[in-house]
Amino acid sequence: MNELNNAPQEPAMKSQAQLDLEEGLRFLKEEEIAQAANAFHNALHGFEEEKNDKGIANASDRLGDICTERGDFAQAMNHFQRAFAIAAAPGDELSMTYMKRKLARTHRSLKQYGEAMTIYADLLDAYRDFNNPGGAVQVFEEMAEMYLTMGDRAKAADAYRTAANIHQSFKHSRHAETLLQKAKAVDEGAI
Repeated sequence: MNELNNAPQEPAMKSQAQLDLEEGLRFLKEEEIAQAANAFHNALHGFEEEKNDKGIANASDRLGDICTERGDFAQAMNHFQRAFAIAAAPGDELSMTYMKRKLARTHRSLKQYGEAMTIYADLLDAYRDFNNPGGAVQVFEEMAEMYLTMGDRAKAADAYRTAANIHQSFKHSRHAETLLQKAKAVDEGAI
C-alpha cells in the first residue's frame, strides 16, 4: 500500500481546451493574431463545456486583448467584464485588480470617462491596500492622459505632479523630474 502512494505519478492529461489556450498563447507570441483568436475562441468553448471558470476567464481575457488590438473595444469590454466577474466571484483581489486596469483602459477607449474614473479610484485604493506605489503611479499617469484627452489640463498636470510626488517619496528623483516636466509642459500648453 505504501509503495502505491510513493510511486511516481503520471502528469495529468491536459484537456483540449487547455491545449487550445496554450496554442493561442504560442500564436500570440508569434504575432499570428487571427490564429491566436481562433485558438482562444476554441479554448473558451471548451472551457465552457468543462465548466472551468478559471479557463473561461483566461480565454476571455486573451480574447479581450485581441479585440483591443483590433480596435473592437465594445467586444473587448464584453470579454473583460466576463473575466472580471469570474475573478470577483471568489473575491480574487489580485485578479480583479488586473482586470480593472483593462476595464479602465477600455472605458477610456470607448470615451466612457466617468466609468474609467470610477475604476481608477478603485485601483488607487487597491494599490494603497497592496502597498504598491508603482501601480498607483501608473494609474495617475493614465489618468493624466485621460484628462488631456478630455481637455482638462489642470487635472492632468495635478495627476502628473501626484505621480511625481510618489516617486520623490521613494527617492526616484529622475522619474519624479520627468513627471514634473510633463506637468510643467501641460501647464504651459506644450502637451
